[in-house]
Amino acid sequence: MAVKDTVGRWGEDVAARHLVAAGLVILDRNWRCSAGEIDIIARDGRTLVFCEVKTRRGAGYGTPFEAVTVAKARRQRRLAAEWLEIAGMSVPDVRFDVVGVLCPRRGGPRVEHRRGVI
Repeated sequence: MAVKDTVGRWGEDVAARHLVAAGLVILDRNWRCSAGEIDIIARDGRTLVFCEVKTRRGAGYGTPFEAVTVAKARRQRRLAAEWLEIAGMSVPDVRFDVVGVLCPRRGGPRVEHRRGVI
């Protein structure tokens, strides 16, 4: 496994723990189809949350949130629609969140959860 994949997986684990601690219920992780992947699918009360996780070891390539482009946001919306269709779910509220995880050389990870940003 490449270092970036290991860091990404670690960041997703950190993000999942953060979301659970914030009261969300994880429904699915790393859901894949031919069009791409959704990192985390969760429920926040009555709201279904599709969550993109971006992990960085530093800010040299920008913040985790800068990595979520317009094209990435569009793809996440298409993937969410496909997940909902396959799951046979009809939910009143859907939200698209991003969790940025920064793992500095010293200290623990810094996690920032932005709701409804995609």
